[in-house]
Amino acid sequence: MKKIGILTSGGDCQGLNSAIRGVGKALYEQFGDNVEIYGLVDGYHGLIEGEYKLMSPRDFSGILTIGGTILGTSRQPFKRMRDVDENNVDKVEKMKKTYKKLGLDCIVVLGGNGTHKTANLLSEEGLNVIGLPKTIDNDIWGTDMTFGFYSALNVATDVIDRIHTTATSHGRVFIVEVMGHKVGWLTLYAGIAGGADVILLPEIPYNIDSVIGELERRTKSGKKFSIIAVAEGAVSQEEAGLKKKEFKARRAAMTQPSISYRIADEIKEKYEHEIRVCVPGHFQRGGSPCPYDRVFTTRLGTSAAQLIAREKYGYMVALQKNEIVPVPLSEVAGKLKVVTPDCNEVITAKQMGICFGD
Repeated sequence: MKKIGILTSGGDCQGLNSAIRGVGKALYEQFGDNVEIYGLVDGYHGLIEGEYKLMSPRDFSGILTIGGTILGTSRQPFKRMRDVDENNVDKVEKMKKTYKKLGLDCIVVLGGNGTHKTANLLSEEGLNVIGLPKTIDNDIWGTDMTFGFYSALNVATDVIDRIHTTATSHGRVFIVEVMGHKVGWLTLYAGIAGGADVILLPEIPYNIDSVIGELERRTKSGKKFSIIAVAEGAVSQEEAGLKKKEFKARRAAMTQPSISYRIADEIKEKYEHEIRVCVPGHFQRGGSPCPYDRVFTTRLGTSAAQLIAREKYGYMVALQKNEIVPVPLSEVAGKLKVVTPDCNEVITAKQMGICFGD
């Protein structure tokens, strides 16, 4: 009898349930009645506190198109995993205890960067772990794509499309803030797909005068409106030169609710034009997965089941050159896949005349 645990950790996104479905259905197809699947409640919290439920084939039906996660999720910071409780026991030891109590053969972990750092830690501690790459940021090392990205991209692009109509009608400058604290793939793709005139990313620090110069250039050419796509983690060139503590202090002292509002205020000081800010926020993470993510998560889930059947553990299931391949967790943990100024997408955008504020 195979006993498999499954959990979803970190921020929710589209495709989690379809990935859970892919894993579960493939395991039942592979092992029939000789498999038990345990859903760990609220991510690593369930593994730490021993909160779980024995699932049945019925639990994996009807969830392909449902957003969120039927298992629940939570954030368990990696840097706190070795903090000890009043009984002098850390979270890792508690997770190992739950793993042994259930007699698990493997845990399938669906999550992003922090999730995979913990997954690698558990693997190093002797647990059998397989990871599936989930995040709307598409910033996990070792995979060309993460599930949730294209679904969020559809939402962010739709927002920019809709903003275009009101920006054009009123002749306004609109700033659309897209999710992405450290990495700007979602903003980059949404900006290109939505026809943004300026794209500001965490990886390419901006000069506000360069942004204003682009707006003025458009005005002089007869364009009455402009669209600026801003990643929530965008930084100015001045901020990029600060030390980490100085940067945090600067952001903590910021009076505006987010970077987009600060950029709007900076533009208003030198550019006389009506400016509006739109922050779609968690809309980007909600709702049904797009068709691409439904297919992608099904491929990932079935591949995870195949690895379990082969008893090949300690890997993240990844997409490379449209092939699903196993990548060692040790190669994934702690690494970010960031936008580089010379990547194809940035070059393409610049060739279209899109300004990055650099």
